[in-house]
Amino acid sequence: MSASGRNETADDLLAALLDGMDAALCAFDAGGVITHWNREAERILGWSAAEAVGRHGFAGWAVRPADAHDVQDRLMSTQDAPGRQVHEFALLTKDGGRVLVRTQSAAVPGADGKPAGVYCAFSEVHAQIDLERSIALSEALMDDASWGVVLVDVDLRPAVVNAHAARAFGTGRTALLGRPLGELLAQGVEELEGALQHVLAEGAPPAPVELWVSVRTPEGVRRRCWRCGFLRLGSPLAEEPVPLGVGLLFQDVTEARRAELDTGQLRFRANQLYRAGRAAAECEDPAEAAAVRLDFALAGFAEHALVDVLERPGGPDSVRPRLVRAAVSPSGMTLLLPGRGAIPLRYEAGHPALQALDRIGPVRSSSPRGEADEAWARARQWPQGAAHALSTVLRSRGRTLGALTFLRGPSRPAFERADALYAEEVAARVAADLDLAAPGPA
Repeated sequence: MSASGRNETADDLLAALLDGMDAALCAFDAGGVITHWNREAERILGWSAAEAVGRHGFAGWAVRPADAHDVQDRLMSTQDAPGRQVHEFALLTKDGGRVLVRTQSAAVPGADGKPAGVYCAFSEVHAQIDLERSIALSEALMDDASWGVVLVDVDLRPAVVNAHAARAFGTGRTALLGRPLGELLAQGVEELEGALQHVLAEGAPPAPVELWVSVRTPEGVRRRCWRCGFLRLGSPLAEEPVPLGVGLLFQDVTEARRAELDTGQLRFRANQLYRAGRAAAECEDPAEAAAVRLDFALAGFAEHALVDVLERPGGPDSVRPRLVRAAVSPSGMTLLLPGRGAIPLRYEAGHPALQALDRIGPVRSSSPRGEADEAWARARQWPQGAAHALSTVLRSRGRTLGALTFLRGPSRPAFERADALYAEEVAARVAADLDLAAPGPA
């Protein structure tokens, strides 16, 4: 290829590069004559390259006469200044309007290293300010916002994490990058991944979503409630939307939700006690009233309730208490008090019901792994499927009448202190009914 052909190819390549730029660009030679003018400059000001190239500066066409000298001096002074210079000018459009632009200009060195002209890239100030705001917002979110921000790629792995989110996960920012969510969360990962996949496919939900997750931290697994917002991220450079991932913004609302749950639970249990009292008042038989109270107490609390009534030892030398099964709820059976000759339960030493009698207080226990353990339940003479137990003492008029045991399956959490307080309240009312039903002191 000849030298002229190579020069034409280079000029065509340069023209294509300039016209493909997102920023408006013009260039001046050392004398201030415009040598280049791209399509973005034409879009902003309305002057075509044919109309702009060859003019001496902006005077007389793209700037007001009063401003022409100042604009020209500030642009051409860039040849003698190091680096890039930023200015703001009011330029004129072809139809006579005014546009405030922000320019970045720098010297163009010649073959001998001396300044041979100036190039000037400019954009409308409001567009530049919008870009700067977007960048500033991104940096602020990724720095230390008051909520967690995680940018997740299309493979559902964290790509960018801010400081707040890193603290929520209990680790450093870089330690989270590229790791599967299953390594970060012990529970709730299916729900979170499902939400992220939905956002990638369908877009962001119209309202925030609350998710309960268990986060793996160096200190152990922590159960947290996150109020999450989702944003689908798409590339602004593609002709068609191309998903880049999902932006996850979340706040930890665990304490507020726990307080709401505790308040709702207390309200529900107080209402159950009230309803049970009203229903028990309609029972002629105190034993039936006790059974009614147990049925009300089970709602939302446990799957089974066992009433074991204390039978005094037969002889004066006997010291170990004997318990007789009086009722199992729910079973549809009225609570029955044992009579003389009833067969006592063969509880092993250390049974939770016996511990409750010794302590005169509640005793909580669970199967070794918190799961349904048939052998564990059978050894304690409890229904199959029991995983968590809460035993408390039945006392009335200063006397111990027996033990009340509540049982939960593996789908429920273990009993907590608040559950024990509720069980004691139920036991006190059941014990009063049993005391009325008994023919006399045990």
